[in-house]
Amino acid sequence: MAVHRDAGFGLLVSGGLGNRVDQPVSGLLRLVVAHLGRGLRIVCAGLTCGLLIGCSGETSVVDPAGPAARTIATLWWVMLAGAAAILALVLGLLLAAFRRRGTASDEAAGVKVWIIGLGFVFSMSVLAALTVYGLFAGQRLMPGAGAGVEAGVGTRVGADVVSVSAEARQWSWRFAYDDRPDHITDDVLHIPAGRPVDVAITTTDVVHSFWVPRLAGKLDAIPGHVNTLRIEADTPGTYQGLTAEYNGPGYRAHVFTVEAHDAQSWDAFVAGDRQ
Repeated sequence: MAVHRDAGFGLLVSGGLGNRVDQPVSGLLRLVVAHLGRGLRIVCAGLTCGLLIGCSGETSVVDPAGPAARTIATLWWVMLAGAAAILALVLGLLLAAFRRRGTASDEAAGVKVWIIGLGFVFSMSVLAALTVYGLFAGQRLMPGAGAGVEAGVGTRVGADVVSVSAEARQWSWRFAYDDRPDHITDDVLHIPAGRPVDVAITTTDVVHSFWVPRLAGKLDAIPGHVNTLRIEADTPGTYQGLTAEYNGPGYRAHVFTVEAHDAQSWDAFVAGDRQ
């Protein structure tokens, strides 16, 4: 009984019954590969449409309206590009494995190249690059990031920084302002546009999560603890905020808005001329 190796599929093909069984399987695999290109085009078209739809809306993370949100959006696109590169590599290797014909010695040499060169070096390079960029991006999102950081202190100082507090509860948000201590707003956070705002976040009951997708990342509100998140809006406008943590039956309605004011409107708000 003749036994030989199909270099294209890495299968042992034998004569007799084994040959009759393996040939249909081999033919089926080749048929799948032949239609793989069309399937990939359909998948890519679907993903593209999904991305275009997801790039708009009041809660889109890839439609940033502030420095922190831009950093997060850039990190998202970088990670997407890295994942796409790895996916393309895997699909390319899959197609090459099905279509490639060669001798046993060629195959043995190729295995070392693919495993060491692409399986280890390429993947580790991509992971290292994403890790370094992720750490850099995360550092920029901290309240103390950027110019004007006071030595030995974890927050940026300066007259341009605004401090507010956000207190969560089931199922509303209450906001207080250092620049206007006598004023409290429910479910509406007022901030000046073009200035950094440090939001001190806490809760009176269960764990909640403060999130304004177009302005910054999300941060948990934990009972008995205060977490600080820096947000900033490039331009005046209204931005949608939400609770990104399930907190009971009123979760879906636990939302708030952020009103970013121009300089004149913010001064009027601080002076008490407007609510």
